[in-house]
Amino acid sequence: MDAPRFHVEEIRFAERDVALRLPFRFGAATVTACPQVYVRARIRFEDGRTASGCAAEMMVPKWFDKNPALTNEQNFEQLRFALRDAREAYTGEADAQTAWTHFAANYAALMARARAKGLQPLVAGYGPALVDRAIFDALCLHAGTGFAAAMSANLGGIDIAGSGLADDLAGFDMPGFLARQRPAERIAARHTVGLADAIDDGDALPDAPDDGLPTTLVAAVRRYGLTHFKLKLCGDTARDIDRLERIARAIDGHAQLVTLDGNEQYADADAFGAFLDRLLSTPALWALAKKTVFVEQPIRRDAALERDVRALGRRIPLLIDESDATLDAFVRARELGYTGVSSKSCKGFYKSVVNAARCARWNAADDGTRHFLSGEDLTMQAGLGVQQDLALVSWLGLSHVERNGHHYVNGLAAVPVAEQQALLRAHPDLYESSDGAVRLAIRGGQLALSSLASAPGFATGQPGAGISWDAMRSVY
Repeated sequence: MDAPRFHVEEIRFAERDVALRLPFRFGAATVTACPQVYVRARIRFEDGRTASGCAAEMMVPKWFDKNPALTNEQNFEQLRFALRDAREAYTGEADAQTAWTHFAANYAALMARARAKGLQPLVAGYGPALVDRAIFDALCLHAGTGFAAAMSANLGGIDIAGSGLADDLAGFDMPGFLARQRPAERIAARHTVGLADAIDDGDALPDAPDDGLPTTLVAAVRRYGLTHFKLKLCGDTARDIDRLERIARAIDGHAQLVTLDGNEQYADADAFGAFLDRLLSTPALWALAKKTVFVEQPIRRDAALERDVRALGRRIPLLIDESDATLDAFVRARELGYTGVSSKSCKGFYKSVVNAARCARWNAADDGTRHFLSGEDLTMQAGLGVQQDLALVSWLGLSHVERNGHHYVNGLAAVPVAEQQALLRAHPDLYESSDGAVRLAIRGGQLALSSLASAPGFATGQPGAGISWDAMRSVY
C-alpha cells in the first residue's frame, strides 16, 4: 500500500469516569477511580474525502508524574494539556502528511513545550499517543483494512531515514521488518498482583464487592486459569520478600512465567541489588525466581540511567518502563545494561514499533545478549482501549501481555447496555457476558484475538467503534 497524505481536520476529546471495584496500589500510589479519555479524529485526504477514527486511554494519576505534592486532579490536568497541545499541533499543520510524518514532525516541539511547562516527558507523550491511534484508526477504516495488515504494508509510511528520531536505525530495513510481523490468534494474560491485592481469603477486604468476579489472587487463578503473573514490589526488601513468599505459595503449580515490577521503588542499584541477593538466596523463592524472566523498572527514574547495571542484568534481565520516556531512552538504557523495554499504549504505538525494530537489529548481531519488548498495562479497560493494545502487542509477536483492568474494574458494567452488546457482538471471542455485564474473557489464562485481527480499523470495526459517545462529557 502507498502511504496516503492527509490533513487532520478535527480532534475532539470526551471523558468517562471509571470507578475501580478494588483499589490498585502500585509503588506509593493507590488508585480507586480516575477518568478515561476518548479521542475522535477526522482526517481529510488530498482528494477531499474524509474519515474518522478513535482511541481511548485511562488517565492514571501518580504514574506519568509521581510528584507527591501534586493532587490527582493536577495529574489529570497535566494529561489534558498534553492532549490539547497535540491537537493544536496536528490540526495546525499547513501541508498534508502521512500518519508517520504527522507524528515525527511534531515530536520534538511537543516534548519541548511540555518541558518548558515543567512537565515530565511521559506526560508529553500521552497526547500524541492517543491522537496517533485515533488517526491510524481513521486511516485503516478509509483503506478498508485492519491494523495488522495496515502495519505490515506500512500504510502509515513509517520512514526512519531523515526523521532525526531514531538515527541508530539508519540502514535498517523497516519495510521488511514490518512485513514479517504476523498477529497471533491468542496471547497469555499476565495477571497483575498489586500491593493492595488480597492473596487469599485470609486477607480479603471486608468490603470486597460481590459482583461475581474474583477478589483474591487465589480466586483469580481459579476463575481464569492463570499461568502468567506480574508481581508488584514496594521497595522494602523485607516486606517484598515476605509478600513474594506468600504469592509463591498461592501460584505454585500454576505459574509458568513471572515478572516483577519495581515501579521505581528502589532508590538506586545498590538497594535493588540487596533485594536481588535476598530473592535469589531464599529457598522458598527459588522456584519463583527460576520462572522470573525480568524485573521491570526497579530503580527510580531520576537514578535508573545514572549507573551501569550490567552486573545486575547478568543475574536477571532488567526492563525500563517509566525511564522509557523519550524515543532514545532504550538506546541509552542498553548502554548501561538494560535489555528490555515496555510496550505501553499510553507511550505511543510508534515508540513500540521503533523499539521492537531495535530489538530485532540488536538480536541479529547474535552477541549472546537478548533484547526484548514486553507488553505492559496501565489499567487498560475493556472496550476500545484494551482492543487497540491487544491488536498492537499481537502484531508485534508478543506471547504474553500484562492485563489488569479486568481485575480492578467490573468490565463494561458502567457503560450503556447498547455499547456493551455492540462490543460483545463484534468480538464474541474476546468478551463474555456474566452477572449482568460484558467482561473480558480469559480462558485457560489466554485471550482470544481472532476477531481483532479481522476487524477493520485499529481494532474498532467501524467508525465510532460502537461507543456511546453521547453518554460522555466533552470537556475540552
